[in-house]
Amino acid sequence: MSAAAPPALGFFTRWLTLWVFLCIVAGIGLGRVLPGVFQTLGRMEIARVNLPVGLLIWVMIVPMLLRIDFGAIGQVRRHWRGIGVTLAVNWLVKPFSMALLGWLFLRHVFAPYLPAAQIDGYVAGLILLAAAPCTAMVFVWSRLCRGDPYFTLSQVALNDAIMVVAFAPIVGLLLGLSAIRVPWDTLIVSVLLYIAIPVIIAQVARRALLRGGEARLRRAMDRIEPYSIAALLTTLVLLFAFQGERILAQPLVILLLAVPIVIQVYFNSALTYLVNRRLRVAHSVAGPSALIGASNFFELAVAAAISLFGFDSGAALATVVGVLVEVPVMLSVVGIVNRTRRWYERAAGGD
Repeated sequence: MSAAAPPALGFFTRWLTLWVFLCIVAGIGLGRVLPGVFQTLGRMEIARVNLPVGLLIWVMIVPMLLRIDFGAIGQVRRHWRGIGVTLAVNWLVKPFSMALLGWLFLRHVFAPYLPAAQIDGYVAGLILLAAAPCTAMVFVWSRLCRGDPYFTLSQVALNDAIMVVAFAPIVGLLLGLSAIRVPWDTLIVSVLLYIAIPVIIAQVARRALLRGGEARLRRAMDRIEPYSIAALLTTLVLLFAFQGERILAQPLVILLLAVPIVIQVYFNSALTYLVNRRLRVAHSVAGPSALIGASNFFELAVAAAISLFGFDSGAALATVVGVLVEVPVMLSVVGIVNRTRRWYERAAGGD
């Protein structure tokens, strides 16, 4: 990677938290003004899958999966220590630590301030948020901390391959441990709809675009990325149109839900970063490793929460809080990784 200053975030990415906040305002306002329209949209579903949201989620997810080159998995051996650390945190620590934090904060510390009927849903949303590692935004975070692009690509490709088979069992296990009923049929359909099929579509499209060269693929990704963000924001408007009355009644809920999410990001990024340093992994690998270890595939979490529990569920609201805090919290982690480079490199050698 170049020694030049790290690249800036794109316009939509830089202000994602602001857009999410505006979607909250717009969704709540539209839900109060046009309740009949949103009730009609909410009833447009097949097998508990809402059709407008399903379409939006495909527009949201497929462009992100288009960036993944599963051929990069062959480079795993080159960075085996960094990849091993990230995999352990992503699949053996993060979902379970989030379930623990959800139990601690939502069922105990914050329970008096939360609607009792929604606590199970909030915990389920946090579990869904943590059960899938981020797919697309980590490329941005990796660039900002001058991470090794080949490590980032191979790590994300490997995580996506694992996610196809591991997401449903982990979610099912943790929901069961949290005494939340597991709708297995809907969970499996969600994995097929929002992971397996989009992965296949994205890889077929990627290969077709690559026949015209790398430049053609990059141009296509640049053109469709705004549609992906627009689909995410439109989904949030719909969700908050359904959630509006509840949020207006208890605005404190959003702040309380953010607490375990922020804690798990800092805990998992620090754990990944420090274990990599202990193993003397290069900073260009440890940086993106920490960021991948901490960030969440919030698009998938939102989709799964809506499919499993519905638009107006506590689970859907909890996943949206994850979207709300993602950019500022992850940018702070990038800042920590960049500022501690010299300290890190005093102990770590090459990977």
